[in-house]
Amino acid sequence: MSSEVRYGRVPKYSIKATWGLFNPVEKRNIAIYIAGIMLYKFGLEAFNGSIVALATNRYDNDAKINNTPSVTFGRLGLLTGLNQAFQCVGSILIAPLIKRFPTKGVLSVAILVFGLLTAILLIADAATGGKIKPDGWDKTHKKDDWSYYGSYNTDGIIPIYCVTGIAYGMVELIRRVIPRDIVGGDVQKLRRLDALVHIFYEVAGTGGAFCTALALIPRFGNNMSFLITPIFFTAAAATWWFISHLNFKKPQKAVLEGQPMYIKAVLGGFYLFGESIWVGAKIIFTSRKFIWLVPGYSFALYGHRYLENSIAPAIARRYLGDSAWSQIMVGGSNFGELLGALFVFLFTNFIKTPIPWLRLDACLLLIVWYLATWWVPTGNVNYAWIVAATFMPISFGWAAGDVSLAAYIQALLQRKEDESNNVSPLGAVMAFLYCTYIVIYAVLGTYLGRYIDDVGNARKNTAANVPLAGYPKDYIDIHPAIKNIAGVQFTVLAIIMLAATFIPKGSFALNPKSLYGETLQADESEEDLVEKAPREKNVSSSEEVEKVEKEI
Repeated sequence: MSSEVRYGRVPKYSIKATWGLFNPVEKRNIAIYIAGIMLYKFGLEAFNGSIVALATNRYDNDAKINNTPSVTFGRLGLLTGLNQAFQCVGSILIAPLIKRFPTKGVLSVAILVFGLLTAILLIADAATGGKIKPDGWDKTHKKDDWSYYGSYNTDGIIPIYCVTGIAYGMVELIRRVIPRDIVGGDVQKLRRLDALVHIFYEVAGTGGAFCTALALIPRFGNNMSFLITPIFFTAAAATWWFISHLNFKKPQKAVLEGQPMYIKAVLGGFYLFGESIWVGAKIIFTSRKFIWLVPGYSFALYGHRYLENSIAPAIARRYLGDSAWSQIMVGGSNFGELLGALFVFLFTNFIKTPIPWLRLDACLLLIVWYLATWWVPTGNVNYAWIVAATFMPISFGWAAGDVSLAAYIQALLQRKEDESNNVSPLGAVMAFLYCTYIVIYAVLGTYLGRYIDDVGNARKNTAANVPLAGYPKDYIDIHPAIKNIAGVQFTVLAIIMLAATFIPKGSFALNPKSLYGETLQADESEEDLVEKAPREKNVSSSEEVEKVEKEI
């Protein structure tokens, strides 16, 4: 242990020296992990963006053909909400699995299964008469003519998207856990690594979102535009397989060891599911040190995902008239995330805790208020770029807080890994926080989606209502709904998140140097390190300090 760390003098690594922080094995694993995560994110943006646009178009088309009230955003909320709920199952499975098997193996298998599941919808569409969008289709057909889609029931998307959520949840949670396995519990390394990974992750995400909106959907149609997803996911799985075992040690005793295989599989699954929830909840709700993570992490993540998965599609389809343009907005959001991760990378020596970033995130959520009074003409893609630009600072704040907070959680829980034989405490806490966000999204996403539809159906621009000057017939006005689901809701989130940042001890400062006096640089608090130091060499602390000062 270095003398600087021993006396609470945490070394500050320059940007130039960042890569030198990691040993050769860590560098190799980091490079492989980043390559895989970029392949995964690019394919993921193509899949999620295409599915959201596809569902939006199909439900609008069903309402038009059947002359029924629109249920588009209620169904979209149900679709994404159930997908999130199934992610909960996947995320819970990770806690025991990473205790039983090497992390890289679990990650590779999960992403491979995810890729196979995404192909089901492509097969279903082709089997029911669907085809790739013909060349020149937009020039010879009406804007909302989607007759090249398959004829399957639109609600059939829901169960398929739900099943993909299991693999999605596994991958999303494990990518928040694996950095600790690669570099250990050093918070400086974790901050740098999390930020570095997030930067490349969002480079791929930004490229994937823009590519989906501007190239894949216009060329292939959103029923086939995610055909690249299985290919990219398979490549990611193959890439991640080359990560080392990361000092994996299998526990000595397995749950329900000695029981028949069938009973072990069934009962063991229930037991580990319950233990994951219990361990995560116990760690969080029994300590002031952890309880603030629920609003700080789960609520913040909900706000970010609701912005991209619900607000962006509603603005793209109802304000601008083209559901594919929601991916332009998501691309702007991803670019903001990239900048947020980059700032954490650059200023990790100056901003040592997640608190300032979380407060910034809360304040930037209020930007969405302009959407409630924003009237723009339909069919103009330039306004999609304006929304993308305004989403950038919102996602900047979230990404900065997420990266910093993830590193803080990983370093803080490094010391608790031996407290449970069956479940990783880090995995359990991250699973609990992730599942909390999922439950919130599953409930609110569905009901708020129905609310958008109710407002839109009541304010459709027809002869029965007062026509909106300058807007086409059948234009659906959802401005009052946007005021509540964006402005009011995000204001409530901002207040809760801001209040939570004052819970940890030492957090009242504008830029706290530490929380609870812990540097988390070497898995021990400053007080413990200083107290231990003189005893290690049996010399007086003054002599040791004098020696350290001479060395410096």
